[in-house]
Amino acid sequence: MKKNGILNPDLCYGLARLGHKQWVFIVDAGMPLPSEGPQVVDLALVFGIPRFTDVLDAVLAEIVVEGSDMASEASGTIVETWLTDRGLTPERSPHDQLKQWLAASSLIIRTGEATPYANVRLTCGVPF
Repeated sequence: MKKNGILNPDLCYGLARLGHKQWVFIVDAGMPLPSEGPQVVDLALVFGIPRFTDVLDAVLAEIVVEGSDMASEASGTIVETWLTDRGLTPERSPHDQLKQWLAASSLIIRTGEATPYANVRLTCGVPF
């Protein structure tokens, strides 16, 4: 049994496969997911569980992030605060653009978050 960190085996696998410049999305419960393409780890249990911030914190503890994007519609909301409080400086793109980028991502993690526009695209970096 793992001693610490992320316990979900599908999420561990997805994160371990990531390389430089690949994209990971952490999305709210309402984000439409592509029917084909990237690995999707659906953690949603009920609305609000798990929270976007809990999943974001766990993922940020596991991977190197060199960039991030959020919906421009989330500017000035609690979602922007959640991201900036964690040291991210997200670019802003229309929500419809984020939805289009989902299919090109390497991993999508769906949360139970019910806050509008609680979605982020993380671009993986390298630790050296």
